[in-house]
Amino acid sequence: MSFLKLDARDIAILRVLSTDGRISKSALADRVNLGASACGDRLARLESAGVIAGYRAEVALRRLAPHVTVFVMAELSSHKAAAFQIFEAAIERHTEITGCWALGGGYDYLLQIITRDIDSYQRLIDVILAERVGLARYFTYVVTKAIKDSPPPFDILHPSATD
Repeated sequence: MSFLKLDARDIAILRVLSTDGRISKSALADRVNLGASACGDRLARLESAGVIAGYRAEVALRRLAPHVTVFVMAELSSHKAAAFQIFEAAIERHTEITGCWALGGGYDYLLQIITRDIDSYQRLIDVILAERVGLARYFTYVVTKAIKDSPPPFDILHPSATD
């Protein structure tokens, strides 16, 4: 995979957008010490290259509706490529599953599930088990309090972030 060559200004743009995606282009240009046109060109380049994958609102679910966030460690019964494909296709069908990561190590997947309550979580698990998608074992971890949810550490990930 080839990576887009970024400089400190590109990283500055990404850093600002990762915390304030609704900032105007002119305000963004001011924040990163660029002219509006140059900043707009860089922004367009980052978007067209897929570095900026999208924009979305961070919704405070606690203000919207009762809910529970659950993390699930999942282990499949088979480790053949077809088994992973079947499981991943099944995960895509459930909107309550808001994140899913394939893992190296002891477990095969980490799932993030957001649903109304523990009962609805259990119904989802029952449906997934009934679908026979190769789930051998799963371990449930209910989130009791969110401690940290931050943008990526650009200064660590990209050397030009500190130029």
